[in-house]
Amino acid sequence: QVQPVESGGGSVQAGGSLRLSCAASGYSCMGWFRQVPGQEREGVARIYLLAGSTYYAYSVKGRFTISKDSAKDTLFLQMNSLKPEDTAMYYCAARTVFSERRCLAGGEADFDYWGQGTQVTVSS
Repeated sequence: QVQPVESGGGSVQAGGSLRLSCAASGYSCMGWFRQVPGQEREGVARIYLLAGSTYYAYSVKGRFTISKDSAKDTLFLQMNSLKPEDTAMYYCAARTVFSERRCLAGGEADFDYWGQGTQVTVSS
């Protein structure tokens, strides 16, 4: 297993796009979380890699896409139509579980491995 390492954060104007990357391998379930200082970490999207099934938080559904390039051992989060309220530190997380339901329903406490985070700032 390779510890998750994120990249791709930055600053963008509202309506713009960013793609986050996370180098990781050896896991069956991965996700993206985000956190604003003073607030709890929020689950953004999750993917069960053995089936390709996904889950999105309501706040990002239709704008964000989680995907995995298995050949490159890289997880992506494509973020379109970004809003100022998307501003946060974004974290990649991973775990090994052989249940689609448990993967997609899992919260922060269920993930065992975390990246260091990458900052996304959206200006109005």
